[in-house]
Amino acid sequence: MTPSAATPAYRRLSVEERRSQLLEAALGLFAHRTPEEVSLDDVAEAAGVSRPLVYRYFPGGKQQLYEAALRSAAEELEQCFDEPREGPLLTRLSRALDRYLTFVDQHDTGFSALLQGGSVVETSRTTAIVDGVRRAAARRILSHLGVADPGRLLRMTVRMWITAVEAASLIWLDDGKEPSADELRDWLVEQFVAVLSVTASRDPQTSALLGTLTADD
Repeated sequence: MTPSAATPAYRRLSVEERRSQLLEAALGLFAHRTPEEVSLDDVAEAAGVSRPLVYRYFPGGKQQLYEAALRSAAEELEQCFDEPREGPLLTRLSRALDRYLTFVDQHDTGFSALLQGGSVVETSRTTAIVDGVRRAAARRILSHLGVADPGRLLRMTVRMWITAVEAASLIWLDDGKEPSADELRDWLVEQFVAVLSVTASRDPQTSALLGTLTADD
């Protein structure tokens, strides 16, 4: 007879570890299914725990779990734009977009449900979480631009471009992830320069910034 494999020692997870485990399981499900299609039983099964344990950590049920998963995804997306301020700006922006599009690719059809609303469980809190990602991305981009006090037109331009990135990502998923992620990234970077150029014709601050940007890159 073949000796049976040794049973690994059981280790009780800490509260934070268990919560992270449940969030990871939930995100894995939300990545490929809309929140409406995911039940607490599904999350419990994916995490290898009981349904009561899920309720223990998320007594508010599915809504609380969805919002917690959304915050976790939002934090990951915010970190996509956390790029060292070294080298040409457009190169830094390309690296940030690479991380962003990788996140979109990995979460596939659940990206819309997780970060763009359109869900029956959407609330003012989930909307605020998603908007927080956009504002954080705008702050990071303006920081990379070296602008401490952006004018209204420059702020609006950066926020518009971030919205365009989100829309392009959703269309990219709908179109079977064509063109390639690299092509999409390059096009979005070119779009960024293009919208800055339009604003520069009306805004001296953006005009000066664009001159520095094109000289560096």
